[in-house]
Amino acid sequence: MTSTLRKLFLSMFGSLRDLLPIFLVIVFFQFAVLQQPLPNLGDILLGVVFVVLGLTFFIHGLEQGLFPIGESMAADFARKGSAFWLIVFAFCLGFGTTVAEPALIAVAAEAADVAAAGAMIESSDEAREDYAQGLRYTVAFAVGLAIVLGVVRIIKGWPLQWLIIGGYILVVIMTAFAPTEIIGIAYDSGGVTTSTITVPLVTALGVGLASSIRGRNPMIDGFGLIALASLTPMIFVMAYGMVI
Repeated sequence: MTSTLRKLFLSMFGSLRDLLPIFLVIVFFQFAVLQQPLPNLGDILLGVVFVVLGLTFFIHGLEQGLFPIGESMAADFARKGSAFWLIVFAFCLGFGTTVAEPALIAVAAEAADVAAAGAMIESSDEAREDYAQGLRYTVAFAVGLAIVLGVVRIIKGWPLQWLIIGGYILVVIMTAFAPTEIIGIAYDSGGVTTSTITVPLVTALGVGLASSIRGRNPMIDGFGLIALASLTPMIFVMAYGMVI
């Protein structure tokens, strides 16, 4: 218990240290450039407290729960020697974490509103919901396939750079043919997949798997899944835009 509390306080100190530069920047521009007092100072200070506590518990939860379970499950699958179930797990992990990603939910909802305002879809709640859901599931499916590709890469020892180069060549080619309205959404979809839920579990999966396979270096082979998870949504969302 004492060790847990000590780690929690250290996480809180780290959160304060990380947030301090942001706070100093805001204070400097508010008082030195704008030369105005902070509006609703009490609400701002309360919000800062909530941010510090939220970030502290989030980081502590990652270190205590998500990272260990991701690494241990990857190691267990590797020891079991079942490539099929490892690939199924990788796809489900990528798909499930991306569907639940708050940033993707927000971007999909905003994209549906803009599409309705631009007469790309019907201006109805049902049409907006269908568009947002289709976008979310397209991105989630793309991330699931990306994690599968990353897992196969670790097992086979394929060099990461050739997959990334080939993928971005395809992105550039598709950009020339995709509808103009979908390109920005596609590129943003590649960014929102690498957020609070997806990154910890996927990173832990890659490191745990590379650590469990003989001849693989966790530093060289364990990372790179997030890069693939950012790349594939751009391809699939542009294809989604072409289809609809």
